[in-house]
Amino acid sequence: MTAATRIATEVDFERDGRQTDFLRLPHSVDRSAYGWIPIPIVCLRNGPGPRVLLMAGNHGDEFEGQVALTKLAHSLRPEQIVGRVIILPMANAPAARAGRRNSPVDGLNLNRSFPGDANGSPTAMIAHYIESVLLPQCDAVIDVHSGGQSLHYVPSTHIRRSPDPDRFARASAVMEAFNAPYSWVFEGARETRALNAAAERCGIVALGTELCGGGTVTPRALRIAERGLRRALAHLGVMRLDAADAETLPSRRMQVGGFPFYVYAQDEGVFEPLVGLEDEVKAGQTAALIHPVETPWRAPQEAEFARAGTVVCARVPGRVERGDCLFHLAVD
Repeated sequence: MTAATRIATEVDFERDGRQTDFLRLPHSVDRSAYGWIPIPIVCLRNGPGPRVLLMAGNHGDEFEGQVALTKLAHSLRPEQIVGRVIILPMANAPAARAGRRNSPVDGLNLNRSFPGDANGSPTAMIAHYIESVLLPQCDAVIDVHSGGQSLHYVPSTHIRRSPDPDRFARASAVMEAFNAPYSWVFEGARETRALNAAAERCGIVALGTELCGGGTVTPRALRIAERGLRRALAHLGVMRLDAADAETLPSRRMQVGGFPFYVYAQDEGVFEPLVGLEDEVKAGQTAALIHPVETPWRAPQEAEFARAGTVVCARVPGRVERGDCLFHLAVD
């Protein structure tokens, strides 16, 4: 984190008005010796005030946030806000262009690459720029995720348990303001390479989402994303709350712990789910059957829930290998 970023942009983050440009990520390849990878960025500023970073495309196959932030970047005007909003709709641009979770350039997952490296691979350079340049000049970051091609979530928001009680309380308030149908707190093991860990290191509030998935965009997920972003920005003091968004809808507050909350395939084959999203399950209940279609005379392998809870995430593709996540649970 000591080296200066090599990513450049003509955006002046302290200038009032609307600015659009690209983050220029240096990338030398056979077809372009002095080339750069364009990462679109929009900055809107209207005097001093709250400073918020809105991100999507952290994983390139999660499209709901990319659409929601692109629409917001097109429609939002500086005179509608107080302070500054930075919009990064396809943070890992190579992955987003390819529609893949990981970058096709270096095979890396941006959300497992923080704090990054100013002189590393492209994904590491993006992570370094976000953590060393963007996050330190913000008060809050909202990172819009969904299940991507491999998972389907209940529409939800999440935060991690911060060791700073004040920051945790502020993050909880932003999560409540977003008002997704489900919200949860990640407890237990702490992933240090994710965006929320980077935000923790920078001392700012971080909110994440999991808005459906399946490698597509649904009207419901998009409505929840757009409404939630407007409500969160209003709560943070960036813009006024529109009357159409003012009603607080029912939301279930939950928590997710470590390994027992997840169910994994223990063999390869074809996955037959025995439960669905939002089902209430018990410890020891069979979650799925993994059918050995190459050897159909063998009995299927049973996958069980290690604990009771509510199914909030389910695998999409039918073919599985040992170690693939099939479900994860949350508890009230």
